[in-house]
Amino acid sequence: MGNYARLDNLRNVRYGEFLFVHSGESGFYADVWNTMGFNDCPPDEFAAVDLDAETKRLGALAGFRNGPRFWTFDALGAGMRATAPVETFGTLQMFLAATVTFGDTPPAAMKYIERYVDRDNYWEFAAHEPRFYLVTPDGVRYIMQAYAHYVDPTQTFDSLPKLGDVLQMPEGWTFEVDLDPREALRLGTGPENVAAVLQDELGNSYQRVTHIEDIK
Repeated sequence: MGNYARLDNLRNVRYGEFLFVHSGESGFYADVWNTMGFNDCPPDEFAAVDLDAETKRLGALAGFRNGPRFWTFDALGAGMRATAPVETFGTLQMFLAATVTFGDTPPAAMKYIERYVDRDNYWEFAAHEPRFYLVTPDGVRYIMQAYAHYVDPTQTFDSLPKLGDVLQMPEGWTFEVDLDPREALRLGTGPENVAAVLQDELGNSYQRVTHIEDIK
């Protein structure tokens, strides 16, 4: 798996992100700053950050608050985690976790539309712990990596199995729940270190299921 910094016991752990949008030769992209490993994203401190001031300080076109969120996997490994840049936003330390590419279209709240994230990491889902999927009519599967509170703060991990009754999915899509998977699962980003991700209308995040490994 290469040289990864690993964090365990992450299921239902709270975190937060800031995305700062820039324009480059290949179009729009966003740097993603994440609280993991530094703090558990206290909601009051997260909300108190002056996002307009930070956007100006970093020379970005726009800034977005992405969270608070809660992981739905059990462990992660991140390549080059120890050497990633670190910044302080308000009272919160965060590290540069990834870059999201948008091409020629400025970022917007696009539900059930893939975005592409440059990151060198893996998520690890333990055996016998619930997993949640969006499935397209063509059988493409996306596994939930995090649920969000910024749209519906009443969401809990225990409420996730009933999301299929709540989500307004595109025609032919389904929400599937595996309450007791037999094997652990490791989901990576492949040799090019690019993950395909999307969100539902509640801000819950999913990654396309490719580059997987069953763990005995």
